[in-house]
Amino acid sequence: MSLKMKTCRHLTAATEILPPKSYACEECVKTGSSWVHLRTCQTCGVTLCCDSSPNKHATKHFHETGHPVTASAEPGERWLWCYADELYAKY
Repeated sequence: MSLKMKTCRHLTAATEILPPKSYACEECVKTGSSWVHLRTCQTCGVTLCCDSSPNKHATKHFHETGHPVTASAEPGERWLWCYADELYAKY
C-alpha cells in the first residue's frame, strides 16, 4: 500500500525559500509588542509573529494580502505552511 501526501500548488510553487531579513516581527517592533516564534512570508519576504504570539501578525498578513505560504524563521526549522490549503511541508 502506498500513502499519498496531500500537497497544493502554493507549496509546490515555493522553489526558492525566502530567508528572514532579521529575527524580529516587523509589526511587533512598531508597537513594542513581543512574539513567540517567527514566520517569513514566501511572497513578499516580511517576517511576522506566529499564532502562539499575542498579535498573530503572520496570519493577519495572510488574511489582508492573500499571500498563502509562510516559512518558519526559527533557526534549525525547515518547513512551510500554506494558509489557503492548510497544508504543511518540510524542505
